[in-house]
Amino acid sequence: MAPPLSEPTITEGSTTFDIIQHGHKDLVQAIAFNAYGDRCATGGVDGKIRVFNRHRDGVWRLCDNWGAHGGEILELQWLPPTVYPNLLASLGIEGRFKLWAEDPSAAPGRRFSSRAGNGRAISEIRAGRYPFRSFSVKHDEVTRCTWFALLASDGHLSVYESEEPEMLSEYGKIDDFQACTKPNRGEETCFKVRFDPNPEPCYTALRAGVPQDALSLVVSGMLSVKIFRTRNTVTSSFGAATRAREFYQAIEIPHKHLVRDVAWAPGNYRGYDMIATACQDGFVRVFRIDTPYSDDDGKTWAAEDIASRRKTTDESVAATNTHPRRLSQAPSGIRVEIDKSGTHGERTATGQPGQIEHTLTELSKLDAHQSPVWRVGFDDDGQILGSVGDEGKLMCYRQTPSGAWAKSSELGMMKTRLAAAA
Repeated sequence: MAPPLSEPTITEGSTTFDIIQHGHKDLVQAIAFNAYGDRCATGGVDGKIRVFNRHRDGVWRLCDNWGAHGGEILELQWLPPTVYPNLLASLGIEGRFKLWAEDPSAAPGRRFSSRAGNGRAISEIRAGRYPFRSFSVKHDEVTRCTWFALLASDGHLSVYESEEPEMLSEYGKIDDFQACTKPNRGEETCFKVRFDPNPEPCYTALRAGVPQDALSLVVSGMLSVKIFRTRNTVTSSFGAATRAREFYQAIEIPHKHLVRDVAWAPGNYRGYDMIATACQDGFVRVFRIDTPYSDDDGKTWAAEDIASRRKTTDESVAATNTHPRRLSQAPSGIRVEIDKSGTHGERTATGQPGQIEHTLTELSKLDAHQSPVWRVGFDDDGQILGSVGDEGKLMCYRQTPSGAWAKSSELGMMKTRLAAAA
């Protein structure tokens, strides 16, 4: 008979942060909260995932605990709570990407691991020659469409799309390309990929011509950070023109040292996007991404003007694809794949229709850690930036009226020794 699940509780009457016994037998490598903040998943070096629920009395209790991967768990991410059943995505050091679905009718301790058998995910993607090292998930509440981006250890990026988020077998690959330069053998590497967390591009990007349904990604690999967006393309299948999307490199942010982590700030109501990077040289850098546009057309930011501008861009794309062809029809899917920069080459901005110009401004260069920075992330509103360094401190920053970021608080975790009374 399996031993009963322990129920770690918070410290009653605490006026600071509460310390919870997570129960892993080894270091915790990944942690993820759901959108409501009442569920927490932890992944350890031991390959196990533990899920905790926060109850009405403020106590965190263990919901499930299972062996998810054969080795270290690199990343975890909850899908939105509006997706039913609740889904949790995980990535292991062996390069397997898995989806775990909750069975609400199951007994505590079997909520995730019993749906398809003990310790078996409901869906899984195995890497090829090069294992996956990072992933990101994006879900559209309006269209109910879900996207997965998987970045491999050779810098290759694959993006999948589906309307059935719980079944990876139903996902179709919408693009597949070399996002980062392939590292040399024995070279220290770190790869990260993150979707734009905002529902749609900021209004200035829409004004510049970025489609309202465009997908945006930030990818960090080695000494470089790149932002990719999709543009509309037109392909032909059996003579019928079909609208598709293709990623292009919007801008590149070079670094002089290894980039450990990257984050995209929510809240692009500012009219621009913000990217933060955690670097091996001990600095946290915050960048502002703008999309310049011209007012010469006399159009406004009204929805009808944006739609008119998007229609003009789509017509330009279609005209470019059909111009040199005597039959005046859209190119075939095979022809389009050949015309792309290819899965073996890196995507760049080549001035094709739909590729929007982006500009870069460094807002802040923060050295509060004085040691290599490992993690960086924004809160749900994009108002607070947090980073964790090699010295074990959590630094929080806020944006000043001038636009620069400044340190606002610091949290240091101290190891304590428990001595038994003689």
